[in-house]
Amino acid sequence: HVELVESGGGLVQTGGSLRLSCAVSGGTLSNYVMGWFRQTPDKARDFVAAIRWRGGETAYADSMKDRFSISRDIAKNMVYLQMNGLKAGDTAIYLCAGEVAWSFPRGDYGAAGRYHFWGQGTQVTVSS
Repeated sequence: HVELVESGGGLVQTGGSLRLSCAVSGGTLSNYVMGWFRQTPDKARDFVAAIRWRGGETAYADSMKDRFSISRDIAKNMVYLQMNGLKAGDTAIYLCAGEVAWSFPRGDYGAAGRYHFWGQGTQVTVSS
């Protein structure tokens, strides 16, 4: 059973940066894909980015790949999301998710329904 705890959210001005962290425990992490999603009250969970624990292959939503960067620290069991050039439209709850890699035979890491493990989320608010 994988447990995920996000941190690093907060209030930031337009154009600012934040780094979100996700502490991962449990499971054999080398078998996992870790993802970041975001959610607002009126929308479903939108894919932001994902990373394969083994090998570090990354994937991004097209609209965010130029501003956001996902990484992992194997020694610390941490996943990070570096967000730069933040806009008001980035305001959301950001959630960390985990799933075994073989649940994505076609590399469709953006499918929220495939992830079994979720954190509670961390709020990011971007003010104009």
